[in-house]
Amino acid sequence: MRYHFFDTEAATTTSMAHLPHWEQAGGCYFITFRTADSLPLGACKALAENQPRIERGQRRTSRAWHDALDTCHGACLLRSPGLRSHVVETLQHGDGARYDLEGFVVMPNHVHVLAGFAQSGAMQRQCRNWKHYSASVINRAVGRRGCFWQWESYDHLVRDPVSLLRFREYLAGNPRQAQLRPDEYTLYLRPTSIMEL
Repeated sequence: MRYHFFDTEAATTTSMAHLPHWEQAGGCYFITFRTADSLPLGACKALAENQPRIERGQRRTSRAWHDALDTCHGACLLRSPGLRSHVVETLQHGDGARYDLEGFVVMPNHVHVLAGFAQSGAMQRQCRNWKHYSASVINRAVGRRGCFWQWESYDHLVRDPVSLLRFREYLAGNPRQAQLRPDEYTLYLRPTSIMEL
C-alpha cells in the first residue's frame, strides 16, 4: 500500500467530539491514546482553560498536553512489561493487513502510534478496536473492571515529509523526555518508512 501525506484536494472526512478528527483514504496518522487516570482533573481543566483559538496556540496546547502526559500521573500500569506487552501485541496484530505501522511507543500511561490506513474511517475504527481489546485483556490480568483508556484519542494527519520525520523523532525521544528506564517502555520504528513502500 502506498500512503500519502495530507492532500488539500482529496476528500476528507471530518468528525468532532471534544477534538476534531480528519481522515483521508491512504493517510498516515500520528495517534495518541491515554489511560483514563493519566491526567488529574485539575491538569485537564487547566489545559482546557488555556487552550488558545489560533492554530499556532493549539500546537502549544498540544505540546503542553503531551508534556503533562510525560509526568506519568495515574497508576501507570503500562510500566509493567507484562501488561505493556498486551498493548504491543494488539498494535502488531493487524500490521500489514488492516493498517501499516510506521512506529509506536508504549509509555507507562499513554501510547503514541504512527500508522497508515487505506480507507477513510479506518483509523478511528481501528483505534477503538486497539483500546477495547487491550483494555479487556489488561483489566482481566489485574482483576479490575471499568474504563482503562480515556474515551477519545488525539490524532493528526501527517502533512509532509518533515512532519513524518518529526513524529518519528518524537516517538524515539519520548521515553527520554519522560526520563524512563529502558524496561519502562516499548519502542518500535519501522526500518523502511511506509511512505516509501
